[in-house]
Amino acid sequence: MKTIRVGTRGSRLAVAQTELALSALRKAHPGARFEVVTISTKGDVDRRPLFTMDEKGIFEKEVNEAVKAGQVDFAVHSLKDIPSDLSEELVVACIPRRASPNDVLVNDKGQKLEELVAGSVVGTSSLRRAIQLMKERPDLAVKPIRGNVETRVKKVISGEFDAVVLAEAGLTRIGMKDVIVERFGVREFVPAPGQGAIAIVCRKDDNRMIEMLRSIEDPKSRAEVTAERALIEKVEGGCRFPLGAVAVTKDDKLTLYASVFSADGTRNIKAKKTWQRQGRAKAGNKGC
Repeated sequence: MKTIRVGTRGSRLAVAQTELALSALRKAHPGARFEVVTISTKGDVDRRPLFTMDEKGIFEKEVNEAVKAGQVDFAVHSLKDIPSDLSEELVVACIPRRASPNDVLVNDKGQKLEELVAGSVVGTSSLRRAIQLMKERPDLAVKPIRGNVETRVKKVISGEFDAVVLAEAGLTRIGMKDVIVERFGVREFVPAPGQGAIAIVCRKDDNRMIEMLRSIEDPKSRAEVTAERALIEKVEGGCRFPLGAVAVTKDDKLTLYASVFSADGTRNIKAKKTWQRQGRAKAGNKGC
């Protein structure tokens, strides 16, 4: 069997996520051989705040171009980095079991959000997170922060920021979950659609690869993120659009919770919709 080439960004988190996927694939296909190919993306070199960049796919475009060109056989991404309008030549062939979608607070003083001193500087790369922080604590100074996960944590330790908000899944995957001070509930602090999920992308016409990748698919995770990403597609949300969504599966029901904010954070619409396996749905909306 030929060696299968796997594309990924070169960050510590991206490589860790790729190794998680490959570990599952090696168990399912003991004879398979893999080679990891790291690829730099625009998001890795452009240091502007993410919500000022009016462009989709800044963390995945170059990697997926390598898949399309046949330079790698498939690519491993954070699902939330993949735009809803993925190239017609590609397919999200696999969603492995999803990790926690929750956002978390990190600081070196053990202080929860309500305990931070007024005027404390809190860093985030996300307009969605910034708005939700300011709604909870309007007396804090919320500022943009860039860099990989460990760099952001170091900026807290060095005193450049008093705290940062990050995805729990990313910290856990690189072995840094001990820095988490507070875990926000997904209903009160709605995460990004697809947060915590890994997506494996390959060419749509590569049936053998699709079959291999689907051997590690998690149907529950796929159903949840499909609902969340359908909302993005409907409202055309992106890095500059403050939208949060999370789907929760329980028994025979899937419930989608969404929260959409105006750009200045002054208006917020919350929505909830529940689907049952029989196809019936219950829906409720409220604005605030």
